[in-house]
Amino acid sequence: MDTSLIAALGLGFLLGLRHALDADHVAAVSTFVTQDRSVLRSCLRGTFWGLGHTTALLGAGVAVVAFKLQISPALERGLERVVAIVLVGLGAHVVVRTLSVVSLHRHEHSHGGPPHRHLHVHLGDVDEHRHLHLWRGAPQPLLMGLLHGLAGSGALVLLVLTTMPSPAAAVVYILVFGVGSTAGMLLLSGLIGVPFALTAGGSRTLGTALQLVVGACSILVGMLMLA
Repeated sequence: MDTSLIAALGLGFLLGLRHALDADHVAAVSTFVTQDRSVLRSCLRGTFWGLGHTTALLGAGVAVVAFKLQISPALERGLERVVAIVLVGLGAHVVVRTLSVVSLHRHEHSHGGPPHRHLHVHLGDVDEHRHLHLWRGAPQPLLMGLLHGLAGSGALVLLVLTTMPSPAAAVVYILVFGVGSTAGMLLLSGLIGVPFALTAGGSRTLGTALQLVVGACSILVGMLMLA
């Protein structure tokens, strides 16, 4: 294999790692990770996002190379709007789901003096399912990865086709890029899952606050994309 092609593939892998850090990707996967209290489950969600993303890129690449199809800028813009709307929806879902377990109660207390009432915030029980199911929670990040891959496939495929020495090399480059983005999202989702795993057996208040922040950030990223 030509050394220049090897260098290009290595660069493609690094660019794939970097691609996983795009704001809309981080926002989407973060909303899925909020459902978990396990770093391993979080990593699996990121991996499924990467698989969907890579599948979409490869499909677009093969369609362009083999069937001479073209992905129009208008279609890409439309898909990006769909991604933005989905991000807003995911963020809103996280916020609503998080607030649904919050309740206010007044309790009567006596601290060595006359009884008096305090207003307290209570958090509902968190489902702690201890068994790891590979497919549990996979469809959502997989579909979001497919959507992200389709939304950004046009520019990538055209760029690769103009720089790679052959169509086969272009397809290999897209595959390597996808592997890099999958690896990047696996690591990123694991890191995002750490604070949620740490709060699983500790402060529910902190865990709830983190979920609200993630939901709000996803809504913000989606709104900025629409704007």
